Amino acid sequence: MKINKSILAGIGIALVLIAFIVVKLMSNKKSVEEKIYIPNIDAPVLVEVENPSMHTFEDEFSYLGTFEPFRQNLIGAEGNGRVISMNVSEGDQVGQGSVIAKLDDEMIKLQIENIEVSIEGQEKDDDRYTTLSNQNAAPAVQAEKAKLGIKAAKIQKKQLEKQLRATVIKAPFAGVITKKLIDLGSVIGAGSPVVEITDISKLKLTVNIPERDIQKFKLNQAISISSDQTSSTLSGKIANIAVQADKSHNFKVQIIVNNANKSLRAGMYGSAIIQSDYSVNNLSIPRKAIVGSLKNPQVYVVRNGKAKLVSFAIGLSEGDVIEVRSGLSAQDKIVVRGQINLRDNKNVKIAQ
Repeated sequence: MKINKSILAGIGIALVLIAFIVVKLMSNKKSVEEKIYIPNIDAPVLVEVENPSMHTFEDEFSYLGTFEPFRQNLIGAEGNGRVISMNVSEGDQVGQGSVIAKLDDEMIKLQIENIEVSIEGQEKDDDRYTTLSNQNAAPAVQAEKAKLGIKAAKIQKKQLEKQLRATVIKAPFAGVITKKLIDLGSVIGAGSPVVEITDISKLKLTVNIPERDIQKFKLNQAISISSDQTSSTLSGKIANIAVQADKSHNFKVQIIVNNANKSLRAGMYGSAIIQSDYSVNNLSIPRKAIVGSLKNPQVYVVRNGKAKLVSFAIGLSEGDVIEVRSGLSAQDKIVVRGQINLRDNKNVKIAQ
């Protein structure tokens, strides 16, 4: 069988076109891949470092801490039902006793009406049985059962009235709504969290006091408080002193600070200040080097070209200088800039 030469020529042209298209697509793929930026996750982060240095703390001692809310609670529902009214949003200021939400109470009200009808009927029965008993026309036990039935019904009514009151969710203390956990139409049960209320009319400043200084602090002692957010010195009162030190031999001291004008907020730094009759010379680092919270202060230390997250114990503070009581040495290279891009064991490059 002979194949037409024109057919063979057509097949050849088609194969050439297919080969050209494949080569073009491969070329385009390579070009696109070259243009796509793929970051190198192992690329070192540029950081600035400082060595801890000796610093003398004198005249007055300042202990750095963090302000916490005076009260902060999740408010739960006491009753069950569907939310038919929601009166607050996050950020709202509420007073003690303010209505936060209202649950559907129609069925409870109907039950109360029903029990009231029952009580009315039983009271009439009681009158009749009492009259008949006095006339020896009915046994006295019938009158006693009627009286007991009335008492049981009244107890049941009180229970229903308590359930009715539970459909109104109120603020137990004044504060700010910091979390809203339900909304209109939600169906909730007893104990379900509804909102979180935070009271910052007063604040609790918790500071760690070294063993050497703890005798300077007494319960109900007035103490000066400073903060970067206020220009004036505030007055606080010591509310609690820990009876046991932590592993760094620090004692937690809690100070109540009046914050009626809301100039301070929970989470801000504050310092407790006392006058000193001696000085302390010890290692110190810049406050800006600290990452995390003061409850567990940490810094990044550069070791063998990597950033290591290291915990340490803080002591006194003076301006932007923080005393290092343990956990760091004078030879450590502490990261003071660039921490935002770091994680533990991240490669780093020290800026010159």
